[in-house]
Order: sequence, then structure tokens, then C-alpha cells
Amino acid sequence: MKHRENVTGFAARAALWSARHRTLAIVGWLVFVVGVTVLSGQIGTLEASGSDQGHGESKRAEVLVEQAGFPVRPAGEMVIVKGAGRDAAVADVVRSLGGRAEVDTVAEPITSPDKQATLISFTMTGDPETAEDRVQPLQDAVAGVQGRHPDLFIAEAGDASGDKMFSDTLDEGLSRLSMLSIPVTLGILLVAFGAVVAALIPVGLALTAIVAAIGLLAGASRLAPTVDTTQHVLLLVGLAVGVDYCLFYIRRERDERRNGADPHRALVIAAQTSGRSVWISGLTVIVAMGGMFFTQDATFVSFGMATILVVATAVLGSLTVLPALLSALGDRVDAIKIPGLYRRTSEGRVWRLVLRVVLAKPLISAIVAVGALAAIASPALDLRTKGGSIEDMSPKQPVVQTFVAIAEAFPTEVVPAEVVVKAPTVRGPEFKAALADFRRAAVAGGQLREPIEVRVNPAGTVAVVSVGLAGNGSDRTSESAVNTLRATVAPDTFGRLAGSTVAVGGDTAENMDFTQRLSDSVPWVFGFVLGLAFVLLLVSFRSVVVAVTGVLLNLLSVAAAYGMLVFIFQDGHFESALDFKSGGGITNWMPLFLFIILFGLSMDYHVFVLSRIREGHDRGLATKQAVAEGIGRTAGVITSAALVMVAVFALFATLPLISTKELGIGLAAAVLLDATIIRAVLLPAVMALLGEKNWWLPRWLNWLPEVAHDLPPAATPQPREDRELTPAI
Repeated sequence: MKHRENVTGFAARAALWSARHRTLAIVGWLVFVVGVTVLSGQIGTLEASGSDQGHGESKRAEVLVEQAGFPVRPAGEMVIVKGAGRDAAVADVVRSLGGRAEVDTVAEPITSPDKQATLISFTMTGDPETAEDRVQPLQDAVAGVQGRHPDLFIAEAGDASGDKMFSDTLDEGLSRLSMLSIPVTLGILLVAFGAVVAALIPVGLALTAIVAAIGLLAGASRLAPTVDTTQHVLLLVGLAVGVDYCLFYIRRERDERRNGADPHRALVIAAQTSGRSVWISGLTVIVAMGGMFFTQDATFVSFGMATILVVATAVLGSLTVLPALLSALGDRVDAIKIPGLYRRTSEGRVWRLVLRVVLAKPLISAIVAVGALAAIASPALDLRTKGGSIEDMSPKQPVVQTFVAIAEAFPTEVVPAEVVVKAPTVRGPEFKAALADFRRAAVAGGQLREPIEVRVNPAGTVAVVSVGLAGNGSDRTSESAVNTLRATVAPDTFGRLAGSTVAVGGDTAENMDFTQRLSDSVPWVFGFVLGLAFVLLLVSFRSVVVAVTGVLLNLLSVAAAYGMLVFIFQDGHFESALDFKSGGGITNWMPLFLFIILFGLSMDYHVFVLSRIREGHDRGLATKQAVAEGIGRTAGVITSAALVMVAVFALFATLPLISTKELGIGLAAAVLLDATIIRAVLLPAVMALLGEKNWWLPRWLNWLPEVAHDLPPAATPQPREDRELTPAI
């Protein structure tokens, strides 16, 4: 017998094709994953350069320096000696470093303005890109000096030691994340399914989708070069959506099977319901991630490309190889049942009780839910952003403590601004006179400080003038100093040179320009993401009200996440538990990035729940009854999917960077709120209050295509000797 279904939609047709050609679908998927991985190893992945990642005036300064042909600057290190009677210790440091093969030059020690500390700067031999591999003996030598002078504070920090600390701690964190994320995810799925085989399928498909996306990223990096954290974001999003898509699909297929459908019929229903939801959700997430391109920033563009690739790959796997696997396994998807966890039904009893209360008192429930979310979001009214710095690492790290000590005693040595001057010549009397004027103007204003140092390229056409800034390099004081330098001091001195080009760069200026770039792109990103999400929901559910409420609910989720970030990371709560030190603001790229990611991921649940509600409504149920049935039947899978996301995201809070902690906590908290207060309380309350108005569509939009949400009609058996789509058990 061969089944003839009147299925509609891409997801259902793809599932039926894969089920009829399951060997080809499964082998084809494996060949695809292996093929793109091998190809990526051959062509490599391109990384963004410093100028690729810049913006505004600081980028122009970076380009001028790159084009000037300056010799490669060696890795620089600093040793601070604090305390009374430190002359012997300073001499010991100079002696211990001076004769070593790893050390190139040792500068004359300088004393802090308050006379309480001395700084010894030195450069390292060899390639600065690999200096971190050779810095440990020097750190050991400095530690030896500290041991001989225990009454003083003696410590080293700099380019190489900072890179080494970053690499070591991040590698350790990522190794821990890799070891924990898969077992934690698998454990949640074992509890959710109660069967080993069913739990392994989502993890396996998610991992292969991630591997394939990383391979595709190598080719895509020709259009969007990657940054250091691109693959971390890809892993974060890929594991979350890959597991969730499979979870939605498998749970529906199992539920239909338990309701009496034969294996083939269960697969068809899952394909035309959950498969369609995966397809719509994936498109919505991809649209949201596409908003990152509007920032015109290398980091965001790289994140956008990576997340689009991994979501598209996860959707492809869920709609092709997953149905093939389910068809091949049949009821064996429930193989190796776990006693005490395996259940015949997956409806959430607790959520049904909550729903009963919400639907009985929808107005009160909506007011309470909105009030709770508003309270959580309220700290976001004081949201401030800040640039990145070495203090974004754990305050317990010795190198971080040393940088902080140096910054306090020698603030101009850590984060100077750089004035890049290009002129026909920067070696003649005209430039010297401009430099003298610059020194006088810098000192007179009080916002710029000595020492002022000058580097000139071999051609004598470009000079880089380093000048200290008031403040700590990332606060309002330092930003004000950069503004003064750009507005008056630099143009009024070097800008008067004939044929000159002047640009101010440095870490503080780069952070300011980056923040300004993001601020300028916010209207475009928000408009694009909100507008296209509205259109996709409108087309999918043929309802203006559903589209509007969907957008508003997701905005509430984002606002709540912002509030929690401000409360924790800006206001400094839970510093000890999370191992960070508040910098008085949120990492400058985090708010926009969280908005895009959260808006996309929230659509997972929203589309899945709404599809089930619309399915009941199209069968003739009243709206309140359709809401009760739709949310009640999806409560279990939504809870499981949310737990997977929360667990994966929370693990990112264990990484050493404060930005990854913000990302992990922000995403985990938002998903938890989204799957509980918003989807289980506010959504049903609002839909119950609106009643049939939920499905309002103006007449002039009746041309929108019909998207079927009802179940496909039963198959009409026709005589045929072909095999069944699922094996006999």
C-alpha cells in the first residue's frame, strides 16, 4: 500500500520526500557536513583586520598608520614596583630582565606623580604575535624579584602577558563549556523524552548543523571576515535552535503516534504542523539576524552571517534528515526507555492549572504579568554603555590586578590617545613648531597629560603622537578629553600644517566611534527587524492583531532582559558569585546584539504556540478554548525547549569575559521569562481578552496567501506493492 497525502507547504513536501528516500536523505546530510568541513580546511577562514573593525575618525587613523609602513612594533611589557624603599627592588628588576634573550630593550624607570610607585617598561624580541608563548620565563623572573622583596608589590603586565592571560582563561572556559553543554543538554532531553534514542537525535543533529555551519563560514568569511568571538556566538545559537527545532518536531510526531495515528500519519501531521512552525520560525530568526548587517560593523556583520548560516543549516536538517530518521526508526524512536521518566503523554499539568486561573481572570492576569515585567525592566531606564577594557576579565586575575595598579599610578601609560598626522614631511621645523604648540595646548587644558611621545614612519610623512588622557580610559572624563583633542587641540596645532591630514585614534577613541556607529544604526536595525517580523507573522497567521501582539510581547521580553543586565552588571549585584567587577555600564555592543538575538529566538516559542492555537481555532474551537488546548498541549515541549536554552546560555556566564557573562545571563533570563510569564500568562490572557478580534484582518489584505493550520486529511490507501514509509515494528 502507498499513502497519498494532500499535503501543502514546503516543510510537509520535504518531509515526505525524505521519508520516501530516507537513505539518500541521511547519507546526503552526512556527505554535506563532511564535505563543507573538508573544504573549509582547504580554503581557511578569513579574519577581520584592525581597520576592518574600526569606524569614523579612529578608523581613518588606523588606515593612515597601516599605509605608512611603520616597522612592526614589538610586544611591550611593564613591571610596577610599589612601596617605600623600593630602589633595590627596581634595580633587581632591571638586572633580572636586562640579560635575557626574550628582552630587547629596557627603558629607564619612571616614578609615579605621587612618588609611591616606579614603572619599568621593556620590549620583547621576536614576533609580537607569538610573544605570549615566550613571556612565561619573564613573568617567572619578575615573580622571583617579588619573592626576594616580599614587603613590596612587584608585578608584570603588558601586551604579551595580557594576551597569554586572555588565551589561557578563555581556552579553559571554552573547554569547560564544551564538556558541560552537551551532557547538560542531553540530560534535559532525557528527562523530557524519557527515552535515550529520542534524546540523542536532537543533540546529534544540532552538533552536525554546527559543524556544517562552521564549514560554510569559511566561504562566507570572504564576504564577512570573522572576529575572535564569531564561532562562540555560532555555537551558542546553533545548539539552542538546533535542539529546539528537533524537539518540537519529534514531540509532535510522538504525541500523534500515542493518539492512535499510524507511524506514517504521525509523521505527516508533524511535518505539516511542527515542520511548518520550524520553517516559519527559522525564517523569522534569519530575518532578525539579518538586522545585524545594518550596523555596517565587522563584528556584527560577522555575527549576523554566522547565526544565519547555523539557523539555516539547523532548519535544513530538521526538515530533511530528521523526517528520514523518524521514518527509518518508527516507534523505535522511543527505544531504551528510562524507568520513571518515560510518559505516554507530554502535557504539562502545572501549566494547565496556571492556564485555568489565567483564562478565568484574564484581565487581572494580564495586569499582574505586565506589572512584573515592568518591574524587572525598570532598571533599564538608567542603562549606560561602556567600551571594553582589561577589567572585563575576572578581577581575581593577577595580570588584571597589575593593570589596575598601573592605571591608578600611571594613568597615561595604559590608555593614551594617538594623534596621527600625515603631511609632506613631519621632520622639518614646521612640524616641530606644531608639536611644541600641541604640547603647550595639551598641558594647558588639563584634560591631556604628559608624557607625549612621537613615532615617525621611515618615509618621514606620518607621525603618531601619543598623549595621555584624564580619567581611566573608559569613563566620561576620558571621552571628554578625546572630544577636546578632536575639536580643538589637534586641528588647531597639527591641522595648520600645509597639506596635512589629522585623525585621532587610540582605544578610547575607537570605543567612542564604535558606540556612535551602533547608535546611528539603531533606528535601521529596529525598523528592519520589527517590520519584517510583523510581516512574517501577518502572512503566516493572516491576522494584524496576532502580528502586533507578537511584536509587543517580544519587546517586553527584551526590555526585561535589559533590566536584569543593568541590575546585575551595571549596578554591581552578584559580583562575587559571577566573578566580575562592575564597570558602571553594559558592554557597548550588548543591547543591540541582545535585541536581535532575543527577538529571533523568542519567535521559536511564539510561532510554535500560535500555530497550535490557530490549529484549534481552524477546527472550529472558540478562541478561549483554542488557547487552552494549544498552550496546554505545548506546555511540556515549551518547558523542555526553554530549559535547554537557559542551560546552554547560563553556561556562557562561566566564561571569563564580562561580555560573555552579560550575554549568557541576559539570554538565559529573557528565555526563562519568555517561556513562563509571557507565553504561559500574558499571551493567553491577552488572547482571551481579545477573543475573535485576535483573527482580525482588514478586507484589503484578503489577498494574502492562505497558510493552512489545520491537520492534513487522512491518507487514501491505494494498492501498490511499494514498501511502507516506516518499518514494521
